[in-house]
Amino acid sequence: MKKINLRHGVFWPPFILLLVAGLFSLLYPDLFLEKVNIANNWLLDNVGWLFSLSGLLMLVVVIAVYFSPLGRYRIGGKDAKPMLSMKNWLAITLCTTIAAGVTFWGIVEPIYHLVTPPESLGLEANSAEAAIFSMSTMYLHWTVTPYAIYCVPALMFAFAFYNMRKSFSLSSTLAPLLGKRTDGKFSSFIDGISLYTLALGMASAMGTAVLNLAGGVHYLTGWESNTVMWAIIAAITMITFTISASTGLMKGIRILSNINMNVYIIIVLFIFITGPMTFIVNLGTESFGHYLTNFFEKSLFTGAAAGDMWPKWWTVFYWANWFAWAAITAMFLGRIGYGYTVRTFIAVNFVFPSIFGALWMTIFGGTAIHKQLTDGTLGDILNNFGAESVLYAVLADVPLSMIVIPFYLFIVFISFVTASDSNISAMGGISSHGISPESQEAHIIIKVMWGTAVGIIAWVMLSFAKIDGIKILSNLGGIPALILCLAIVGSLLKVAYNPAKYDVTEQVKREESYKDTVLQREVNNNLENEKDLVESNNN
Repeated sequence: MKKINLRHGVFWPPFILLLVAGLFSLLYPDLFLEKVNIANNWLLDNVGWLFSLSGLLMLVVVIAVYFSPLGRYRIGGKDAKPMLSMKNWLAITLCTTIAAGVTFWGIVEPIYHLVTPPESLGLEANSAEAAIFSMSTMYLHWTVTPYAIYCVPALMFAFAFYNMRKSFSLSSTLAPLLGKRTDGKFSSFIDGISLYTLALGMASAMGTAVLNLAGGVHYLTGWESNTVMWAIIAAITMITFTISASTGLMKGIRILSNINMNVYIIIVLFIFITGPMTFIVNLGTESFGHYLTNFFEKSLFTGAAAGDMWPKWWTVFYWANWFAWAAITAMFLGRIGYGYTVRTFIAVNFVFPSIFGALWMTIFGGTAIHKQLTDGTLGDILNNFGAESVLYAVLADVPLSMIVIPFYLFIVFISFVTASDSNISAMGGISSHGISPESQEAHIIIKVMWGTAVGIIAWVMLSFAKIDGIKILSNLGGIPALILCLAIVGSLLKVAYNPAKYDVTEQVKREESYKDTVLQREVNNNLENEKDLVESNNN
């Protein structure tokens, strides 16, 4: 039976902190929210500008690396063969990064921006200008910049793990900068903090998914969305993604990702064909032009001059969340890129997901904006009944809505499960000793413990501190993750400048070949000695 091989110094500190945060929110919900709000406001006021600049930096670095000498190198060495087909690889990557967020915010977020645009821009609510601003903002929040934030640490980890033959640790991404100082306690410290931030991020995403699913069940059945329903949904979701993660990459995760990709394609085509197609295409075209024309202004908009809080509530909040998720998620994304060139890696982790994100936001966001501009009901629904009600009000207008809504509920469920099992797999790996290119799966008990903890914390905080508390905690995790990712940028640029200096795959291959030769000689000598001994005895 496979040993657990737990990294106690990495696993227990974040695991216990997670349970303490959940217990604190359970016993003192008001005090909990007060304290995390103070910390979050400080973060947004004092570090927001750095998140904005760093997001832009990640985008520049991804493009630079694509055209650098590193772009021609293959993850795992020139003879490495892919562990996944291109189709499976793309499906897993999309589902790991998109999660349930796009299924919720793709319809809901545009309405927020349409009915309450930034005050400092002087846009009238529900105007044509606000519609264009809303859609172009969706391109900002859900296309190239967030995927660049994911891609940079994922690429550096892939190269460090497979080509530099470093350990399965986030500290390995800093080896080009810090050398052997990345080993030991420093490695445990980096991995422990990253585990804590991702666990909170997953619990936050799970809370959003549970609310989303509960809203759909309420719409279809009339059952009240309360703590009991949340517990049932959370338990089913937790059990599903834990089982999937426990089966390993080639079974549960791959199968679920392929299913997820197919249902994405079906729902995108259906909504586009049956929705306001002409309006969607025209608004998307105009808004994309607005996004390109004002890209730097939108990316670096802080609202400081006018005292506008909008960028802190939205763009900075998103960037902090993306960075908090990026570190551990990068380990899974890097792990599955084995056998492909760096340029192909960037295409699959940055280019294709960005295109898919733009299509999704154009179609679903355009449909929601069209409804609000036409009948003006979504703004009132948002204010009076909550964000999840907006989602189902939009879907209720499409043809065959009684079939589409249950199907969409299935998409929300499987989207979160697929993303979660990928991250649970990475969390299990970083909590374990002995993870290597040849043995990449953690013990099932470690995965079950993380899956159970995330599910319980999500339900406790959703029920007693509401989703805002855990979202803010996840947001706060963006600070250490941001510092780590900026250091990873330095490592990646060093590698990109002189990749041959850091790629040891050929050296390792020669050493292994030499060992095999020596071993074969010893075997041959032993056989000769035994033969001589037998002949001597016979004589």
